[in-house]
Amino acid sequence: MATLAPRPHALLALRRPSVGTLGARAPPPRARGAPVTPQAARPRRVFLGLGAAFVDQLARIASGGSPSRSFVAAARPRQGVSPVEQILKNVEWPDEFPFKPEDFSRFDESSDALFYSVPRYVTHIDDQAIEALTKYYSEVLPPSNTPGVAILDMCSSWVSHYPPGYKQEKIVGMGMNEDELKRNPVLTEYAVQDLNVNPKLPFEDNTFDIITNVVSVDYLTKPIDVFKEMRRILKPSGLSIMSFSNRCFWTKAISIWTSTGDADHAWIVGAYFHYAGGFEPPEAVDISPNPGRTDPIYVVQSRKRVA
Repeated sequence: MATLAPRPHALLALRRPSVGTLGARAPPPRARGAPVTPQAARPRRVFLGLGAAFVDQLARIASGGSPSRSFVAAARPRQGVSPVEQILKNVEWPDEFPFKPEDFSRFDESSDALFYSVPRYVTHIDDQAIEALTKYYSEVLPPSNTPGVAILDMCSSWVSHYPPGYKQEKIVGMGMNEDELKRNPVLTEYAVQDLNVNPKLPFEDNTFDIITNVVSVDYLTKPIDVFKEMRRILKPSGLSIMSFSNRCFWTKAISIWTSTGDADHAWIVGAYFHYAGGFEPPEAVDISPNPGRTDPIYVVQSRKRVA
């Protein structure tokens, strides 16, 4: 059951620890308890390939052995263009949801509540990626103090990466650790809930203008259920912004995520929107600030379709 509570007005100011940048040859030291790239951990299943190979494989399954031209063309990047930004263009989706239950298994299937019981006051992406995401938010979020605006920060923690001083009358954080949520200065209230146990969101229909999720979509084991709930609680034309990188707690990320690459990840998140129904065609955006030298950061977003 979710626990809804107002955020305390007076909180101890915390300084975000620096985790360095990702160098061209080797990743920097990470803060204790911070996510790592799946490549930095021992793989547990065969890598399915980069975007074109993975999407081509799904296309063959969907078409009985012959890949769909537009389906595969979307996965093959033009020179100088991010493959992540192309992967969701002109997609012919398979008739059925293309993933199997085992694709949502994790290396560590122990209780998520136990895993997240200890607060982790670390950042999950480096400073440059955070700056890029904050800049993107400044371009797409409603201006501060817009009357009537309500935002849900899903899978939230002690930071949300919204622009400095950003405020709305209602900004709800939903996460797994109450101590982290209490220290998030942007939140007006919070909800503690394990979405992998209970994907039902504790909000009324048509409540939120925006839903954000920062580098946590890869932990959802019931993503279609969650995305259907997101659709339900979004206002008509409400925007859902899923951002992700190549960092994660790899033992808790789903198998299909740790077995595939960045373009695949964009396609996977796009599939969640598509098969949940009721969303406009999803869009992928590569906002990585310095590819190859800092943590990458990507966005897949979609609006709730107006009936």
